[in-house]
Amino acid sequence: MSRAVLDASAILALLHDEPGAAVVAGAVADAVVSTVNLSEVVAHFARGGLSAPMIQAILGELPIEQIPFDEDQAWAAGLLSPQTRPAGLSLGDRACLALASRLGVRALTADRSWARIAAAAGIEIEVIR
Repeated sequence: MSRAVLDASAILALLHDEPGAAVVAGAVADAVVSTVNLSEVVAHFARGGLSAPMIQAILGELPIEQIPFDEDQAWAAGLLSPQTRPAGLSLGDRACLALASRLGVRALTADRSWARIAAAAGIEIEVIR
């Protein structure tokens, strides 16, 4: 059973050894990621010029279960829009939150703006830095 859902920013903090990496490292063994957020991580590395095999090698070392973004999550993410809009959260952000809500676990992110909407969204959010 997972205990956390990782946002793309949390995964990137871990991979780049940025502030908050230790928090993510402590959670990664019991964490999951939405395929939407996985796509954001892949895009980050692709924009940096890495090839698909190089990105697969980097991400393949992470013990994070990937959860496909399905119709239920699409609805949940869409319905979070009114609560998350004031903080400027994206579809990827809402996909992470929708998955955390579905699983009843916390969401880890490096994005401090999420803290402003945690109560309204009814989801436990841990800002890693």
